[in-house]
Amino acid sequence: MKLDILHELNAERAARRPVILVTDTESGEQRLVKAKDFARDPLRTELEKQLRMGKSASVEAGGKKLFLNVYAPTAKLVIIGAVHISQALAPLARSLGYDVTVVDPRTAFASPERFPDIPLIAEWPDTALPPLNVDAYTAFVAVTHDPKIDDPALLHAFERNCFYIGALGSRKTHAKRGDRLRAQGAKESDIARIHAPIGLAIGAVSPSEIAVAIMAEITAVLRLPPKEKEEAA
Repeated sequence: MKLDILHELNAERAARRPVILVTDTESGEQRLVKAKDFARDPLRTELEKQLRMGKSASVEAGGKKLFLNVYAPTAKLVIIGAVHISQALAPLARSLGYDVTVVDPRTAFASPERFPDIPLIAEWPDTALPPLNVDAYTAFVAVTHDPKIDDPALLHAFERNCFYIGALGSRKTHAKRGDRLRAQGAKESDIARIHAPIGLAIGAVSPSEIAVAIMAEITAVLRLPPKEKEEAA
């Protein structure tokens, strides 16, 4: 790999921006494609597919055999609320490779005994969230059922363009949530991004089942192309 390509690659990875290194397996020629340039690239379809899957792969295009080396940031999951669902959700997400953080100012809930080996921040969202560098590779889940905690957290998620935003509650509860968020300056497009009721509709009842439904929905949003996402919803 040429030194200039390596420097560019390292800079993009440090900024948590996905890139794909395209290598001609016969000539050895390489080029780096940044996420912002995917739409204009002749390999757009292949690049977008492999990035969604998070996997490197060999492809053939234009009579050439190419290897697409995918460098995608490790996905994060930020859970607002150290509740029973979170106790099941956090280890499940970690088993799938997510960097997980649980935020809840209520120290009776956010305790190491309830969340062994899971990073906990027992602070209000306004204090806890900015240092976490929430970004477009972050899934964001609000499950406290307490507007004083969930609402400011959701507003932060809107600003940081999280790839998934979900919130616990019925449709009636979510309608009231939408009214509160609008009053605090949220746009209709922001509120429309919230998955609520949270999780795929699989008839989940227990906290563990709800956690499975949430991770299934997050996975669908991360991995499926737009048309298939709509069918899975």
